[in-house]
Amino acid sequence: MKKFFAFALPLALAAAPLAAQEAPAAGPLTVEGGLMFWTIVIFGLLVAVLWKFAWPQILGAVEAREKALEKQIADAARNREESARVLEEQKKVLAEARSQAHQMLTEAQGAAERERLHVMEKARQEQEELLARGRRELDDERQRAVADLRREAVDLSLAAAGRLIRQRLDSDADRQLVTDYLSTLEARN
Repeated sequence: MKKFFAFALPLALAAAPLAAQEAPAAGPLTVEGGLMFWTIVIFGLLVAVLWKFAWPQILGAVEAREKALEKQIADAARNREESARVLEEQKKVLAEARSQAHQMLTEAQGAAERERLHVMEKARQEQEELLARGRRELDDERQRAVADLRREAVDLSLAAAGRLIRQRLDSDADRQLVTDYLSTLEARN
């Protein structure tokens, strides 16, 4: 940098009298040597100052931005992988929940079927008990009716026999004789 200033300073001093001697140009497209020289010198100085002070900061900012972007990309990739892992876990949990729900539904249907069979069996047993009780009651009623008929038959037989014999047969022995006779008739039938 010092070499540049050492070279540029004498040139600038030498060009100053030349610039003062030149006459003003007539048009916008004319080339003026002194103006061109000072434009190049100022441009060179500007480039040197920028190169020395601004370029490292600009380059540092660009590198920092690049590192930040790389970090953001890495974070985004890591977040995407984490999201994919969480999504897979959620899918597994959902599948497991569906499986459990299906299993619970199957168990509930099985329990309902078992309960239905139990209720039907209980109803069948109650029906059989009612039929058995009805049969017993019918048998008891039939036996009472048969006993009543026997008594009536005995009484009618005794009354008929009494008329035949013209005397009244009311003794217990007579009753027993007719009852035995009727029992032998039932045993034959």
